[in-house]
Amino acid sequence: RSAAPAVKMYSGNVGVLVQVLWAQLLLGWVCGSELTFELPDNAKQCFYEDITIGTKCTLEFQVVTGGHYDVDCRLEDPDGTVLYKEMKKQYDSFTFTAAKNGTYKFCFSNEFSTFTHKTVYFDFQVGEDPPLFPNENRVTALTQMESACVSIHEALKSVIDYQTHFRLREAQGRSRAEDLNTRVAFWSVGEAVILLVVSIGQVVLLRSFFSDKKTTTTRVGS
Repeated sequence: RSAAPAVKMYSGNVGVLVQVLWAQLLLGWVCGSELTFELPDNAKQCFYEDITIGTKCTLEFQVVTGGHYDVDCRLEDPDGTVLYKEMKKQYDSFTFTAAKNGTYKFCFSNEFSTFTHKTVYFDFQVGEDPPLFPNENRVTALTQMESACVSIHEALKSVIDYQTHFRLREAQGRSRAEDLNTRVAFWSVGEAVILLVVSIGQVVLLRSFFSDKKTTTTRVGS
């Protein structure tokens, strides 16, 4: 008789665990701005974020494809003061604490490039993740179920970060391989054309050596 309620309670706890983890993952996605976009040549793209004072933020970016895989990045506060500025960077990460309330602007520039466009990925995290449980910072110890939820949540966040970086590396490696394949194909076609021209030239030259030259004779009248 006592086995049935125990099974029912366990299944209820698992359902709560799944709901809490799913809700927390959704909250994590909402709090961060993550985007991959195309940046044409001679172009500049800016993004805006409203941030309150005292909020800790992290900007991380990486050039996935295009040219030498570099881009200019610039971050400004609501008054236009430059907080971060880097030229021709392939990837970087910058963490700061907002000193003012307002709209912060960060821009990516490819204006120094004339022919190649870029694919840029950035992740702009604003603030800390909310606690998994409302009373997580309480004085009393967490229950075994709550501790398990927190551990699983931290592990899932690490898995998401690793998956993102691996996807970026895979995309960058694929772009490099396709670019190398294109160059090798053009080089092979060029070598074939050069060999064909040289062969035809040699044949024509050899035929000119063995061809009979017609001689003309003229009579001189007495």
